Amino acid sequence: MLHRMLRVDHAGEYGANRIYAGQMAVLGQTQTRPLIQEMWDQEKKHLNKFNEVLAENRVRPTVLLPLWNIAGFALGAGSALLGKEGAMACTVAVEESISEHYNSQIRALMETDPDKYTELLQMIKEFRDDEMEHHDTGLEHDAESVPGYWLMKAVIQAGCKAAIYVSERI
Repeated sequence: MLHRMLRVDHAGEYGANRIYAGQMAVLGQTQTRPLIQEMWDQEKKHLNKFNEVLAENRVRPTVLLPLWNIAGFALGAGSALLGKEGAMACTVAVEESISEHYNSQIRALMETDPDKYTELLQMIKEFRDDEMEHHDTGLEHDAESVPGYWLMKAVIQAGCKAAIYVSERI
């Protein structure tokens, strides 16, 4: 269970970093840059921490990282081509999916042995709170105003669920 959790969380944070990199490639010379940079900096910290935790626990990352590299960047850049609102809609969709995923992990760890996983629980809760902050930031910056928002959100979240499923296993 622990290996699956760490593997998928690392993959998710890696993918989030690539999404923000894609958004920055398109919107990096606009007024949106500081907003994206702030969220990206938090994601970089998350990824660095999961890199450490994978090594400490001798967990191999998913073999799908090359795919998440390309897919994450493409999703970030593609959504940013719709402007700030498109980037924020992507952020809302992804961060909501990640927050829900982290909540399910928190429940699983609490049901298994919360005393054994105290540090991991604290880390996941902290990262979940950061992801919810990003979600709320996206809503505050007009995510819902992009044409086709609900469809875009549904498609991105379906992709997130699929990525979570395979990254846990492969």
